[in-house]
Amino acid sequence: MTATLSRAEAAVAPAHELAGTWHLTRLALRRDRVILPIWIVLLSIVPASTVNTFTQFYPTVADRLALQAGANANPSYALLYGPPFDLTTAGGFIAWRMCGFLALLTGLMVVFTVTRHTRAEEDTGRAELLASAVVGRYAALTAALLVAGGASVLTGLVQAVTMIGAGLPAAGSLAFGAAEALVGLVFTAVAAVAVQLAEYSRTANGIGTAVVGAAFLLRGAGDSTVDARWLSWLSPIGWVQQVRAFAGERWWALLLPVACALVVGGLGYWLLPRRDVGVGILPPRPGPATAAPGLRSPLALAWRLHRGPLLGWTIGTAVVGAVFGSIASGIGDLVGSSPQAQQIMARLGGSHALTQAFLAAMAGMFAMVASLYGVQAVLRMRGEETAIRLEPVLATSVGRLRWAAGHLVFAFFGTAALLLSGGVFMGLANGLRTGDVGGSLADSLAGMLVQLPAAWVVVALAVTIFGLLPGFSAAAWAAGALALLLSLFGPVVDLPQAVLDVSPFQHPPKIPGQEFTATPLAWLVAVAAVALVAGLAGWKRRDVG
Repeated sequence: MTATLSRAEAAVAPAHELAGTWHLTRLALRRDRVILPIWIVLLSIVPASTVNTFTQFYPTVADRLALQAGANANPSYALLYGPPFDLTTAGGFIAWRMCGFLALLTGLMVVFTVTRHTRAEEDTGRAELLASAVVGRYAALTAALLVAGGASVLTGLVQAVTMIGAGLPAAGSLAFGAAEALVGLVFTAVAAVAVQLAEYSRTANGIGTAVVGAAFLLRGAGDSTVDARWLSWLSPIGWVQQVRAFAGERWWALLLPVACALVVGGLGYWLLPRRDVGVGILPPRPGPATAAPGLRSPLALAWRLHRGPLLGWTIGTAVVGAVFGSIASGIGDLVGSSPQAQQIMARLGGSHALTQAFLAAMAGMFAMVASLYGVQAVLRMRGEETAIRLEPVLATSVGRLRWAAGHLVFAFFGTAALLLSGGVFMGLANGLRTGDVGGSLADSLAGMLVQLPAAWVVVALAVTIFGLLPGFSAAAWAAGALALLLSLFGPVVDLPQAVLDVSPFQHPPKIPGQEFTATPLAWLVAVAAVALVAGLAGWKRRDVG
């Protein structure tokens, strides 16, 4: 009888360990009811919205053949976008230009989602309270995977439906959507492992995003090197492109992400019971018994907290800047010679010279990305506050504004450092290809620096939200994303100028290519200053926590 009961208990144990999964799933969906739909909509509508743009850029067969030849001749394009299988159709062009980047963004979406509903809950102690009730051990992880995985599948489904609605072939659209959905499931499984390894949500996010970035770089290295094409087959993002949507679909390639998601996800479940709540598999490195003399000021403490992310972002912008600089001189081969193509590119970059327009457009894009680092640095203050690490600091002689100033130094000047890093390497790479390093370097740095006030506006808005509406601090990400999307895709889909002007990145002069005008920069600096003062005033008066 005892043996029979033991076997029965073992049989029902998995169901008991999943108790509360549905309730936690509903809670996660409620918490993400704003940010997750934004992710899904933006990732879903971008491919279909650029179908008409392809016909405007490349209206004739000759233009499309020139595009194919130019992409085949320059390995830098394969490094950035992937192998150009078939660029003579709108679907093939969209798959080439967007498949890898959408997979990258989907990976970031699911990593942040899984971490937010698992490891971050353990950081705050809420997971331990739930575990003391009727919630099973595997419930939180399962709920997070259902939400993140469901978002990936929904994104892929909407992509396929909207692309079919835009007139693209059904087979290619379904292959595109399925590949994007499955790569999201792979990175969802990666996040499931990352939250078991790390002890803090910040570290788990770092592990997950590092895997996503490494997958993108591994794919780029394989696609751009003839003798190392096999590297692409080691990357989940490479599998997405090897499906070859709109270019003779390889349906069997979809089996690779399915198998990987199952194996890696199973590893996450296997690791979960092998650690305690609030503790990671990887033990934290113990620090010294006494703090170093250099940690005696708020600025030194901020440096200790921000140096890792700042270094990572700086290296990333340098690498991407070098890639963009290496392809700038050959952008004419991709854009084509039609008047429509040159008009659209001029609108994106603000110049009639295609190379200068490309450099100016890339400077604007770097500013948008750098502003997101600034938002991250500002929100680190909120993280210190909610983790109750701020109150012991303020209990000393350190004042609120002095503490905030240490973080804001890295938020504002770190943003400037990223733009300088990207400008230097983009200018050097372009100058080495064209033989004019000095001129190219000056143009790139000037183009980056005039975009700095626009990036500072986004950072200052994050400070305003932190100071006046701390409970809605995550909305700072939405503000940065809105500015980025308006500037990046607004001109392509012909949004009204009044809507485009909401983004601060629409106002700086597009250099190189346009005359320098200081008036819009002065207005942007003034807006940033007002937002910064308002945020700091709110922070000085509101309660901590």
